Amino acid sequence: MLSENRAVAALRVFLVVLFAILVVFQTLSLPGQFRHQAQVNPEDAALRWPATFIAAFVVLCVQVVVVSTWQLLTMVKRDRIFTTAAVFWVNLILGAIAGVWLVVGTIFVWVLSQADDPGAPMVLLLLEVVITVIGLLMVVLRALLQRATTLRTDMEAVI
Repeated sequence: MLSENRAVAALRVFLVVLFAILVVFQTLSLPGQFRHQAQVNPEDAALRWPATFIAAFVVLCVQVVVVSTWQLLTMVKRDRIFTTAAVFWVNLILGAIAGVWLVVGTIFVWVLSQADDPGAPMVLLLLEVVITVIGLLMVVLRALLQRATTLRTDMEAVI
């Protein structure tokens, strides 16, 4: 089993890799893909810019989660995780999850109104449920963090 320090170090390496990949997607891959799609299918040209902005926003939300996780890992390493400052970073993660949830929900409703087969709506429904579960899990973890922070503050006051 990995020690906490090794797990934090490994997670940081993968967070850096993930962030770098997200920047490439946000700046090159996704805009290029939507430009190419508009050139190949002129009837999709009207969706080029909305799709680009939506994709960039979703990637930005994931980047916020990555940066917030990095900050929380720094707090863990310094043994400062049970502070009110940590709740700020968890709230930022929740805000990013909520943003993605709203975007995917809106896309789901739009696709559902246009769809002639259930494939795309079902994939979007699955994605929306997964995002909902992750968001609710973060709400529970935030509540646990707040309780632990209160307990630690009370214990430090007694000691």
